[in-house]
Amino acid sequence: MTGGDRTPAPRPGPTTAQLPDVPDVFDPRRYADGLPQDAYRRLRDHHPVAWQEEPEVLGWPAGPGFWAVTRHRDVVRVLKDARTFSSHLGATQIRDPDPADLPFLRRMMLNQDPASGSPRRSDEAGSNDHGRLRRLVSRAFTPRRVDRFTTVVRERARALLTAAVAAARTDGDGVCDLVTAVTDDYALLNLADLLGVPPGERGLMLEWTRRVIGYQDPDEAGPAVAGADGRPANPRSPALLQDMFAFARELAAHKRRHPGDDVMTALAADRELAVPELEMFFFLLTIAGNDTVRSAAPGGLLALARYPEAYRALRGGAVAVESAVEELLRWHTPVLSFRRTAAEDTELAGRRIRAGEKVVVFHGSANHDERVFAAPDRLDLARTPNPHVSFGDGPHVCLGAHLARLQLRVLYEETCALLPAVAVAGPPQRLVSNFIHGLKSLPLRVAA
Repeated sequence: MTGGDRTPAPRPGPTTAQLPDVPDVFDPRRYADGLPQDAYRRLRDHHPVAWQEEPEVLGWPAGPGFWAVTRHRDVVRVLKDARTFSSHLGATQIRDPDPADLPFLRRMMLNQDPASGSPRRSDEAGSNDHGRLRRLVSRAFTPRRVDRFTTVVRERARALLTAAVAAARTDGDGVCDLVTAVTDDYALLNLADLLGVPPGERGLMLEWTRRVIGYQDPDEAGPAVAGADGRPANPRSPALLQDMFAFARELAAHKRRHPGDDVMTALAADRELAVPELEMFFFLLTIAGNDTVRSAAPGGLLALARYPEAYRALRGGAVAVESAVEELLRWHTPVLSFRRTAAEDTELAGRRIRAGEKVVVFHGSANHDERVFAAPDRLDLARTPNPHVSFGDGPHVCLGAHLARLQLRVLYEETCALLPAVAVAGPPQRLVSNFIHGLKSLPLRVAA
């Protein structure tokens, strides 16, 4: 059973006669003005697991609908319980992939289930590769290797910030767009160093990231490519990723001839890794590894600019930068949602969910759940404990979290060292996306 094109039959659950209407948190255009925290709060308080319609929007086809999960406790349960809530059955994006693309998408460990999560589903033999693939990439993507990049990362942060301040002073108004001047290059070049991508090829990584991550935003996605049905093709379909995969194969061949101390050298030399698996690793690391920091870094700096007392406390050493990183990740959640598919009939927060139906967790809501975070709308850089879910949870917790934390910590340290104050100089431009909490532009006053 796949969930079909039907609207689900009414299910017994909490009495809804006196409850507020269910707000829409699906439409990507809602996120262009920031996270819909009022809608999230209404869902958490009254409809913690709520059916959402999935109409046609921005030229993308309508879907069958899904269950939106907004409370922290329920989000964590879904992320941890791979046996009930599968990544393999329908992959991990809200939009249903073309069924013909599913075997291809299941090569990526993000779209697999751990072996312990799927012993009874005969169609999921390949999902047992999940643990093997995580072990393989962990051998290459180790904290030890990442730590070697700390010096380079620090030098890059300092150079980009210094150049941004100099340019802002030259222009005379002291203002720069932090996204284009600092954070886009910072995330991209750090990842390129880690992967071992040659300098002349690094612009391709940003192009691919924009295509895959920003596909809901016309400014980021570029001209839509039509599929066989005339609709915009899914940017994660095999046809639209061939250029990236060809580059991954060429880079791997180059690394076998000219090895370096980088992740692609390690992956290319691993005899356990098949070529299609290596291609999908490159896809995952390029897209997820780039865009998590690319989204989190300007979001954290925007928060510090809007709360100067918090910035002064961080700059003066009153709070530890490590705890500040965690709070800024909670405050500006970089990845907003992930999809699972119910593998069997189940119940969540009093709602009956049928096998085959989509279940979507909303990290940005879970990170502001009053049941877990005291005064969640207050930026508290010393907040502890801080069990945010910005890197997920369970068997798919982000493998690159160590690298992301390192980059964010260094960027905030160098910002504090170089800039006595930062202030918002204009409204930020946000990505039109219900998946990534991105900033396309962030005007900050960085120089007197």
